[in-house]
Amino acid sequence: MGFDGLVVVSDPYLQRRFTQADLRALQAQYAGLRDTAPTGRLRLRDLPAALTGLGSPTAIAAGKGEALRGDAGKENSSPPEPALTDEEWSSVLTAVSRADEKPQLDVNFELFLRVYAEMQLRLKGGKKARERDGGQGIKRSSSSSAAFLTASTTTLLHTISESEKASYVGHINAYLAEDPFLKNALPVDPATDQLFHLTKDGVLLCKLINLAVPGTIDERAINTKRLLNLWEKNENHTLCLNSAKAIGCTVVNIGTQDLAEGRPHLILGLISQIIKIQLLADVNLKRTPQLVELVQDSQEMEELMSLSPEKILLRWMNFQLKKGGFQRTVTNFSSDIKDSEAYACLLNVLAPECSAKPSPMSVKDLLHRARLVLEHADRMGCKRYLAPKDIVAGLQNLNLAFVAHIFQKRNGLSKQMKQVSFVDGVSDDAQVSREERSFRLWINSLGISTYINNVFEDLRNGWVLLEVMDKVAPGSVNWKFANRPPIELPFRKVENCNQVLKIGKEIKFSLVNIAGHDIVQGNKKLILAFLWQLMRYNILQLLKNLRFHSNGKEITDNDILLWANKKVKDSGRQSQIGSFKDRSLSSGIFFVNLLSVVEPRVVNWSLVTKGEKDEEKQMNASYIISVARKLGCSIFLLPEDVMEVNQKMMLTLTASIMYWHLKRPTSYSVDPDNSSLCETSSISTSDDSASESSIDDSGTR
Repeated sequence: MGFDGLVVVSDPYLQRRFTQADLRALQAQYAGLRDTAPTGRLRLRDLPAALTGLGSPTAIAAGKGEALRGDAGKENSSPPEPALTDEEWSSVLTAVSRADEKPQLDVNFELFLRVYAEMQLRLKGGKKARERDGGQGIKRSSSSSAAFLTASTTTLLHTISESEKASYVGHINAYLAEDPFLKNALPVDPATDQLFHLTKDGVLLCKLINLAVPGTIDERAINTKRLLNLWEKNENHTLCLNSAKAIGCTVVNIGTQDLAEGRPHLILGLISQIIKIQLLADVNLKRTPQLVELVQDSQEMEELMSLSPEKILLRWMNFQLKKGGFQRTVTNFSSDIKDSEAYACLLNVLAPECSAKPSPMSVKDLLHRARLVLEHADRMGCKRYLAPKDIVAGLQNLNLAFVAHIFQKRNGLSKQMKQVSFVDGVSDDAQVSREERSFRLWINSLGISTYINNVFEDLRNGWVLLEVMDKVAPGSVNWKFANRPPIELPFRKVENCNQVLKIGKEIKFSLVNIAGHDIVQGNKKLILAFLWQLMRYNILQLLKNLRFHSNGKEITDNDILLWANKKVKDSGRQSQIGSFKDRSLSSGIFFVNLLSVVEPRVVNWSLVTKGEKDEEKQMNASYIISVARKLGCSIFLLPEDVMEVNQKMMLTLTASIMYWHLKRPTSYSVDPDNSSLCETSSISTSDDSASESSIDDSGTR
């Protein structure tokens, strides 16, 4: 149903999953299918035939609802997708159906949306798997999911791996055993579903995030009473999901209700990502500069800097294996190490003093050999993230976790860095590093198919930028003229980047003295400047598309500033700012005031300092960021950005708070005549033709 063109759905997941443009297109498709159904009724069992070949919402809206295969040559059409198999369709219907939704019953619009969303998710998962297999057909299953950082937090068949559950439970028991709030609930029994019940209040997940990236969440903002009400639990879940995005997790397909219900496959997928981020934290040149041993010249150094942590870990492993005379090259954490030969050689190189008889290589039985390898690791002091059967089965996530932990314990690299000239300039200044981090995390939060590890390297072929442009300005990309990776020819990369800049000019970006080849060459200054305009455009479009509040008026930086000042002033508080570079923002007091105005109960004033000394400013900044995420703001700044008054991040923080506030059922709107703000009533679902995931992906309150 809708109101003045607005399509309203009650399910928070569907609100997050689809933009208003998507919903309108799909509503029309649903109505057409229902009207043309042979019996006049659209039933659950009819959906596979009805939905097979249905394109993306953008394609549907453009009148391209035919099978994607038939539309592949049309302008702006998305790349073709295959159809699901009968077995996969059966699992889709099982996954989305509730207990009272039987195959013979009528399908309402929201059930139609859930089935469509699940179908798109599985098609996307199968596409990624085919790309990894070099285009060869494969059987889609949970074991063929992408590497943990690029994988969605939903598994393809809604099943969970008991081996993975046992491994992650062991990690939680070991690392959080002494936590004051959790110690009475630990250890968790991996043989039961205790883990999924324990996560229902959100506290454990928040603690786990802080374990992975210390300081991400100000623990003063976590609701930690022994008995939490539903509101407080929801706040914890919202804080968890927004903080998970802020450390690089992919949480596009998971919401607060999923955590509250303790849905095992979603929770395990999220925990998997968090733990792996913790274990891979040292696998980079910044944290482990000794990795420079792996390269021989500046070209190899540039390549190393562009690699994901998993690929760096593989390179490190092969570097050590070469020392031991190992003849094969390990290319994955699955089939290449099933026989344990690589493990046996690696551990013998890193810790020969921990070897024992019989040696693993003298044993032919693979399970026995794997057991001997793990016993060697035990003597090194390494935690077990897998069992012998998991090595033989080639479980990728667990093998990756095991190798990452070995790297943490003993990487075998020289403690004295070799002096090489091409290392100069590896470390950027703090400002550039923080901005790169913010833009990288924001892009990864949008739910595009490509996960990026470094904006300066991963954007150079233009493809990811095209994906981002299509998210923030739907329909703007002409996919017919886009070049899909891998791209070998430089001029093809320039073509992609030129299209990106062409779209940027069309949406009024300032693009003086920037050309496609600047992006291809990795010009950091110009790339950061472009990404800032892209992020700012996304935020302003989201605010503009709240048409009940903006009346279609273009939102400017000054509108956001006026709104924030008026909200604080109307509350009777004195703090005001002249711009987003006002030095008074460094104390954090203005943002604390603003947050307390939009949601009075969320700020604990006893935790707020005067913000005069650097330590007080740090405490306030940390608290502000966590409280904003707790409300529902998806933000990617650091406390240092507040303390140093980073103008860009101050704008995004204020705009995020404004967006969250205006989405509430009763809020304030911009008066187009005098830019003043007046109270109005509204439906909380926004009209967001731009991507909503970058600001609020945790549902409305």
